[in-house]
Amino acid sequence: MRQCRFGHHDPSGVPPSSDSFSLARIALPAFGPSLLFGLGEGAIYPVLALSARELGASSAQAGLIVALIGIGSMLANLPAAALTNRYGERRAMIGAAAFSLAALVLCLIARTPWTFGLGVLMVGLASSVFLLARQTYLIEAVPPHMRARAMSTLGGTMRVGLFAGPFMAAGFIHLLGLQGAYWAAILALLGAGILAFSVPDLEPRDRTAHRNAPPLSLADLARAHAGVLLTLGVATALVAAIRACRQIVIPLWADQIGLDATQTALIYGIMGGVDMLLFYPAGRIMDLHGRHWVALPCMLIMGASLIAIPWTAGFVGLLMVSMVLGVGNGIGSGIIMTIGADASPPGDRTRFLGLWRLITDLGGGGGPLLMSAVTAALSLASGITAIGALGFVAAWMFWHWLPRKTASP
Repeated sequence: MRQCRFGHHDPSGVPPSSDSFSLARIALPAFGPSLLFGLGEGAIYPVLALSARELGASSAQAGLIVALIGIGSMLANLPAAALTNRYGERRAMIGAAAFSLAALVLCLIARTPWTFGLGVLMVGLASSVFLLARQTYLIEAVPPHMRARAMSTLGGTMRVGLFAGPFMAAGFIHLLGLQGAYWAAILALLGAGILAFSVPDLEPRDRTAHRNAPPLSLADLARAHAGVLLTLGVATALVAAIRACRQIVIPLWADQIGLDATQTALIYGIMGGVDMLLFYPAGRIMDLHGRHWVALPCMLIMGASLIAIPWTAGFVGLLMVSMVLGVGNGIGSGIIMTIGADASPPGDRTRFLGLWRLITDLGGGGGPLLMSAVTAALSLASGITAIGALGFVAAWMFWHWLPRKTASP
């Protein structure tokens, strides 16, 4: 059984003991900005299509405008890595927060669908900077034996923000109409910027140690790490593809079997709640027993659940399967970031993670396209089954290439 070779590097060179470090001590600078950014994104997600339609966009155009957040994030991965590498995590986040505020103001004053779409694209561009900056910070600040817990918590705080954002927006919408969602997001992003401004910047110990090494070009960096990018990078891209599709599958299949909007929303909400409860236990298991103890069950459970969805015929059946799907996704919280962090080279982590996120974002964008193609050619059930099968492919890839050894404390 072949495995990719990458180490769990301790930047300080001195492995801290389990008692010498606590995530709680760095919780505010590490997770606060990402939580607030997720809250802002979550506030506007439910109203993007409605806002586009109000400005005269067709249903197809509205769908494209909603997709611009993900497209913007994908396009920004490499530039975000370059900015973060050059100016540091703190200044990169401050700039991203200011850029996001300008984007939200543009959304508020837009008078055409495509002006509005530009604002949405700008939010997506900024999101990549926030996530890369926090991931780099955590790799530097957290000892290797707690890395998975840190990464799963980072992923979990983003999910909590995205989940809670619509509830925060609802109160503003009640008072101000549809534009209230954007004002709620402005408050959240303003808070993220203020928090980023107030926290101290971390001196990147890895980069200090490797400061005299000549930097590789991006192409040389990709070639130097082609092995891990083309194996585990592709496997995590399949994870992203399955996660992107699960958000589409539930409402489409619910409509197929005749469920109403209230029932669909209830299923989706319960699935999201189950998902959010599991991020910290998942990280702890990865730290104590190894990444494969989470990566394999995550993909097997999600794959089997998706394949089971076309066999459901009513509310209870779809709810049960969706809850299992939520468990599968929840235990995989942070798995993409954790494996990427483990594989990232000392001294050039941020640019490597930009490449890593580009690959996984291509998976997140390609999954729904694959499902749509299979659905158009065959049926919705066949499209869902095809995506579920990717879970078993990803599980095999993790089994084959993911190192079994955990980070040493």
